[in-house]
Amino acid sequence: MIQSSGEQNSLSVLQNGMDRAKSMWSRLPDTDENEDDLVSFLKKNDGGGVESLDYEVIENYAYWDEQAQRGRLFVGYSVVVKWLYALFIGIGTGLAAVFINMAVENFAGWKFSLTFALIQKSYVAGFIVYLAINLGLVFSSVYIVTHFAPAAAGSGIPEIKGYLNGIDIHGVLFFRTLIGKIFGSIGSVGGGLALGKEGPLVHTGACIASLLGQGGSGKYHLNSRWLQVFKSDRDRRDLVTCGCAAGVAAAFRAPVGGVLFALEEVTSWWKSQLLWRVFFTSAVVAVVVRAAMGWCKSGKCGHFGSGGFIIWDISDGQEDYSFGELLPMTVIGVIGGLLGALFNQLTLYMTNWRRNHLHKKGNRVKIIEACLISVLTSIISFGLPLLRQCTPCPKSDPDLGNECPRPPGTYGNYVNFYCSKGNEYNDLATIFFNTQDDAIRNLFSAKTMHEFSAQSLLTFLVMFYTLAVVTFGTAVPAGQFVPGIMIGSTYGRLVGKFVVSFYKKPNIEEGTYALLGAASFLGGSMRMTVSLCVIMVEISNNLKFLPLIMLVLLMSKAVGDAFNEGLYEEQALLKGIPLLESRPKYQMRKITAKEACGKRVVSFPRVVKVADIVSILRSNRHNGFPVIDYSRNGETRVIGLMLRSYLLGLLQSKVDFQHSPLPSDPRGSMPTRHNFSEFVKPASSKGISIDDINLSSEDLEMYIDLLPFLNPSPYIVPEDMSLTKVYNLFRQLGLRHAFVVPRPANVVGLITRKDLLIEDSEDSDAMELQSTSVRARRRDRRIHTANGDVESPLLNGLLVNNTDG
Repeated sequence: MIQSSGEQNSLSVLQNGMDRAKSMWSRLPDTDENEDDLVSFLKKNDGGGVESLDYEVIENYAYWDEQAQRGRLFVGYSVVVKWLYALFIGIGTGLAAVFINMAVENFAGWKFSLTFALIQKSYVAGFIVYLAINLGLVFSSVYIVTHFAPAAAGSGIPEIKGYLNGIDIHGVLFFRTLIGKIFGSIGSVGGGLALGKEGPLVHTGACIASLLGQGGSGKYHLNSRWLQVFKSDRDRRDLVTCGCAAGVAAAFRAPVGGVLFALEEVTSWWKSQLLWRVFFTSAVVAVVVRAAMGWCKSGKCGHFGSGGFIIWDISDGQEDYSFGELLPMTVIGVIGGLLGALFNQLTLYMTNWRRNHLHKKGNRVKIIEACLISVLTSIISFGLPLLRQCTPCPKSDPDLGNECPRPPGTYGNYVNFYCSKGNEYNDLATIFFNTQDDAIRNLFSAKTMHEFSAQSLLTFLVMFYTLAVVTFGTAVPAGQFVPGIMIGSTYGRLVGKFVVSFYKKPNIEEGTYALLGAASFLGGSMRMTVSLCVIMVEISNNLKFLPLIMLVLLMSKAVGDAFNEGLYEEQALLKGIPLLESRPKYQMRKITAKEACGKRVVSFPRVVKVADIVSILRSNRHNGFPVIDYSRNGETRVIGLMLRSYLLGLLQSKVDFQHSPLPSDPRGSMPTRHNFSEFVKPASSKGISIDDINLSSEDLEMYIDLLPFLNPSPYIVPEDMSLTKVYNLFRQLGLRHAFVVPRPANVVGLITRKDLLIEDSEDSDAMELQSTSVRARRRDRRIHTANGDVESPLLNGLLVNNTDG
């Protein structure tokens, strides 16, 4: 069949793109910690760059020996430990969120109290103090990030999403990153920048989960052997997933939203056992946060109290809506999609410009940049309300509790700022000269008809949108949830004003449209639907708005997808995080596995000389190597896959070195020499490098039999399988390597669904297969016969494999 010229061009473009991506992967530069972009602290074992994670279970001799020593008691013990870890992750993340919120609220409360006291005498003095406090807090944040924890910059969600997608990013889950994230968030959010603390809380929860999973931090001597139970990448992945859900649950007080966020946004796989633990972790966070807020209501937490955690209760708002309001609500969804897509594109340009021109000049430039943005934000938030004329207070209603006026920086509406009369308020200061949480409550508030003028809302929208774009990408911990809610609720309330004036119905609330606007902008920027919908319902405490939130989210996502990718996907691409998205490219259907895989395959014989291992490990960065052996008739057979981490572990221990180049019998002494966990790369370091291993000239002349340590059952795909199916296998199974082989000539058997339905009998060593009703005999996992020949090789013939990790 002859392809059209258009199809040939599309295939050639995709093939060139794949080759270019492989080239970029292999050429990720070595950089120092003084560079801002993520590649600056993404370091590989033997060079710069990113590295894949090994989620596959390596079923070699060490693994089977370890499993044989474990009875049912150990299985129960591991389950109990997993639930205990889920409990600890929930408690730790909840306490971290309470600490961050308490610190931010107290710093903001002291700042506004002192500023308001000074502006009674002099607005100039009040402005100087306001600017100095903001500048000091932002300086502390950027200094912590640049000099202590460079991985703490940004929200951290693209990095965590990459980790759960199978990408190992050095430094992202370190203890110092956790400390930098917590204290950096306090400084950046308390300093009044146009960013939030919710995204960093997701990163904080992931760091806490990772540190618990590895027993603490070895570098800072904060570890315990009793906690070092789960060392594999697969187990850490589950813990980090719990941490992500806990972070969202703590940030928004939305436990169900946290579970759905982990499911929809950051994970590439799911299983029911993990769902229960994630749900339990989020529930623990909700209990911890609620207990902390109850304790703080007595006044023991300073300014933290009525403000604090995000939950904008508008249950007393609009009771019902008419079908005529669906049109302006649809318009809000379209506006959210357009502004969200524009925000993603502008932040992408700004971040790219920072990387290429600004942040290459070192930490001093990063600090100066953040401080200048802090000064600009302080001038705008303090100066613009001074230019706005005050508005007379509406008639007070004791039942509503809307006191007018109120002093700046306090919880409630109608802020008095630069007003000549005592019964006036400044609507622009109500949202500008205030904490973001309190400003959003004011925008969402019900029974405050005509509190904000259209001019003030439009002014705030333009200025805050610009500040959010400029601030995003600076070297401070920064989330985009709250700025997105601020932007969306502003134009939502603006649309609500026109709806109120047009329909002239007393039951329509501007705050309802502010909530829908916030959902639309987040949907248009982050492209989340289900999890965001539940989060918005939980923080608004009003289930009646669920259909409307669903409507605007669907509209905004559809409009935003027509222009670009979501915010996190764009940032991950810019930072060099090679994510496998949920859908493969359309053109992959026309490319086979053989055409896509790497042509240069580096393999090992079963018994290999130590000097040859060292030479190969130094000459390339492959992380997986096929191992071949020869049968009695001289036929080449592939017997498994050897990982780089296993080779480095063998070279470092030296206990498996032998003088003879002949195969050894692995049975007997091997299980006592090694433990399966010895070959797992620690999460808190780069792992072993070939340069870290000292070998004498005598060691280099020795040999190693690789059979006991290789993976005898790696995943295999035929050479003519479409790249789409290979892509789905890698993403759904979390693979790192797959052998590409010719079509096998023989079929041993055929497995169907009923062959997988196994019933346990009282004897743990016996199983009954429902498909045959025959007692299955325990399979002998030995690969060697008594004479050392290979019994069942993987596949005969030529092997073509992409071994780049």
